Amino acid sequence: MRHFKSMGALLLAVLLVLTACGQKTGGKEGLTDVTLCLDWTPNTNYTGVYVALAQGWFEEEGLNVSIVQPPEDGAVAICAAGQVEFAGTAQDSIASAFAREDPLAVTAVAALLQHNTSGIISRAGEGMDRPAGLEGHTYSTWNTPTELAMMEQAVTADGGDFSQVKLIPNNITDEAGALREHQTDAIWIFYAWGGIAAKESGLDFDYFDFKDVNPVFDYYTPILVANNDFLDKQPETAKAFLSAAARGYEYAIEHPEQSAQMLIDGDETGSLAGSEEMVKASQEWIGGQYKAGEERWGYIDPERWNAFYQWLNDNNLLERPIPENTGFSNDYLPQ
Repeated sequence: MRHFKSMGALLLAVLLVLTACGQKTGGKEGLTDVTLCLDWTPNTNYTGVYVALAQGWFEEEGLNVSIVQPPEDGAVAICAAGQVEFAGTAQDSIASAFAREDPLAVTAVAALLQHNTSGIISRAGEGMDRPAGLEGHTYSTWNTPTELAMMEQAVTADGGDFSQVKLIPNNITDEAGALREHQTDAIWIFYAWGGIAAKESGLDFDYFDFKDVNPVFDYYTPILVANNDFLDKQPETAKAFLSAAARGYEYAIEHPEQSAQMLIDGDETGSLAGSEEMVKASQEWIGGQYKAGEERWGYIDPERWNAFYQWLNDNNLLERPIPENTGFSNDYLPQ
């Protein structure tokens, strides 16, 4: 639910990435430099990439890969500007980038998870294990049009009155702590991190998934996008990157503990320090979500992709409608 804010943020992001690239990319002889900008600090959504780095699989593909972190909201804008080749984001977050007179020049090339694993967490036993139960309770919101439209649709379809849900700003960093201290009653979380963290903290909680509320809400989050000019000029480099990444995710599915350790060891931000057990628990859970029954990692189902954007179109949530089959391609994934 993050959106681009200002040209100042974009310029700052570009400067930070250029600096990071200068520090991390040594221009190894014979290897092609490729940079991935995460959408946030390192986490288990990206374990496969860290595994491929640790195992030397990118180098086997002829690539010298760097991972950088953006300031808030910077990843996709930087990728569209050509400062990095790949960026992490989500289908809902990037919708506004396609619903413009001049769409941002990026294409989704891989789904990091096959399903939307986000939903609403609340204290157990207070009736919020289903959307209608939010009526009369407090919900922490990012206050974005798509989020609020999804929440209203979910509550209303379940027989509740969304106008009776009290909305307060979501500035929460510790969901379990906020619920335990009654700072709020319900929070939108991504289960692989927020849900697992709540379990690890011992919180007794209720939870429901958005994908179970309405199939159209089973959009792709998170995803990898790539710069369009890069894809046009260096398609084989893009394929090489995704081939090594796919190998990393396949390994992470089969070896969660070892893969979690590779993520922890590869984290240069220090953000995972002290959370090693949480990372390993998250990795154990999320491994089943990387493919979730799909034959190959990264595949984007056109029907599901289009269905969510059509829902946004139908509910007038965008500056202009997004045409069918906009913004994604499976052509760069390993066959």
